[in-house]
Amino acid sequence: MCALPLPFPFPRPLPRPLGSPPAPPPSFLHGSGPNRSKLQDMLANLRDAEDLPPMQPSVTPPGRPSVARLNEHEANRADEVEAMTFPPTSGKSFIMGADEAMENELGLGELAGLTVANEADNLTYDITNNKDALRKTWNPKFTLRSHFDAIRGLAFHPVEPVLVTASEDHTLKMWNLQKTAPAKKSAALDVEPIYTFRAHRGSVLCVVMSSSGEQCFSGGVDGTIQSWNTPNPNIDPYDSYEPSVLRGALCGHTDTVWGLVYSAAHHRLLSCSGDGTVRLWDAANTSPALAVFNENKELGIPSSVDLVCSEPAHMVTSFSTGQTGLFNMETRQLVLSLESIGEPGAPCQINKVLSHPTLPITITAQEDRHIKFFDNNTGKLIHSMVAHLDAVTSLAVDPNGLYLMSGSHDCSIRLWNLESKTCIQEFTAHRKKFDESIHDVAFHPTKCYIASAGADALAKVFV
Repeated sequence: MCALPLPFPFPRPLPRPLGSPPAPPPSFLHGSGPNRSKLQDMLANLRDAEDLPPMQPSVTPPGRPSVARLNEHEANRADEVEAMTFPPTSGKSFIMGADEAMENELGLGELAGLTVANEADNLTYDITNNKDALRKTWNPKFTLRSHFDAIRGLAFHPVEPVLVTASEDHTLKMWNLQKTAPAKKSAALDVEPIYTFRAHRGSVLCVVMSSSGEQCFSGGVDGTIQSWNTPNPNIDPYDSYEPSVLRGALCGHTDTVWGLVYSAAHHRLLSCSGDGTVRLWDAANTSPALAVFNENKELGIPSSVDLVCSEPAHMVTSFSTGQTGLFNMETRQLVLSLESIGEPGAPCQINKVLSHPTLPITITAQEDRHIKFFDNNTGKLIHSMVAHLDAVTSLAVDPNGLYLMSGSHDCSIRLWNLESKTCIQEFTAHRKKFDESIHDVAFHPTKCYIASAGADALAKVFV
């Protein structure tokens, strides 16, 4: 005997706005008059206790779902996270966008309550803070799919929506993020490269751009640093070869160039290499290095280098021995060794060293899943946290110094509030290849873009 169809579908319950009192049980809704008046009294008391106006709907901006949808990766970690408070910031931060219209459109929802349960103290979630509801959530926008092998480095143009990627396929590619096309069966957009740089005789591992964006520099396994004139972002990708793009090579290293940093203040270039040295170059020409550091490998092999933003004459370098040192680039002397905590004879590999843009703090990404923070004045360890499920490979700080982004071989990117050292967003970006996943992450200096580079030969851009 067939069941008769219902004359109308059951109504679906509406989602409860974030921050509103829990929905009453059915007996309250369909009960007698006294029960209903009790419910109204309870709601009034709740509003009084929270100092909310009687008719305030919720802290979520209108026209936006009040509950953010968590992906499967985040749902699996739900037991690892705790609620937290974000102190209100003065003014508009980089991540909060450029204008009020953007603030009204963007909401973080429940992601604002996510944190990695790591050394967190008495964290609570304050629903009365309207600014928290306006904090930005990053979403995938562009997928860059033209490289044939792992992408190892990223560099954004300082003002244009342009990205340069460095790959193990021996090339670099330049992408204009405003020249897009819809991808098949995907909400993301595909972007075609507008220029391919060819000069390296091996994998390209790092790339940086000058402060004007007119030049870029790349280093790789062949031991050379190639200097390029950046093509016009509106170039036709099918134009004939333009020889003036290649400026020439900076030669001097005898082994793989692992990392590059550009100094806007002095138009200098820093490089670290598997030959044990860190070298300082004049970025304006292809003359030999101006200075060589650690020439006798007394500190080991450098793995990463950065300029100390709070002290322009200093640089910070990590080494294979587990040491991290601050050098004076003028005197070429080691100024300070940062505190190294670990088992003797078994140093932990540091994959990335980063200087905070406004504070005298050095941040390191470690092979043992940790991110560590050091005081540049004393060398002491300020904070250490287990940040990922696998090696932390890359770090980037937003231009205002409020947020830290980390990438890992666990396939995830995490965004951290630097003040509270807590994770405010996590998303899976790349697939694994040979036990490697994310090689680099970057913030755009002036626009609302972040990017990641993966071992799966893809670069992703988020907005």
